[in-house]
Amino acid sequence: MKEIDKIALLYLKDGQILSTLSKGKDTYYLPGGKRELNETDEQTLIRECKEELTIDIKEDTIKYYETFKAQAHGKVEGIIVKMTCYIAEFIGEIKPSSEIQEIRWLNYKDIDIISPVDKLIFKDLYEKGLLK
Repeated sequence: MKEIDKIALLYLKDGQILSTLSKGKDTYYLPGGKRELNETDEQTLIRECKEELTIDIKEDTIKYYETFKAQAHGKVEGIIVKMTCYIAEFIGEIKPSSEIQEIRWLNYKDIDIISPVDKLIFKDLYEKGLLK
């Protein structure tokens, strides 16, 4: 079984969560992405948020939330995504980079337009009263 190692930012505001739609995709994903060779979780989170959202994560505010695993969206059965989630503060204004088509605030009713692993995260946040 193959596992895709990804890091995600959970940025919640007023019961909604920030999500991104990459160019050429049909599903929204939480900001973040795959680790590059020898990167720590924190380094991956900082780089991916800069690349996707043009923001600078404040390294000293990064807090581990939880890790979720699910079937990888659009991949053959048995390929699993391991999504390690963090909460963090940042500097800058959220703007889509060249690889991001749209940035959107989602809530639990948007569960049909997100990836399988994000569905687990949304369910967890909803059950804890963090997502409307």
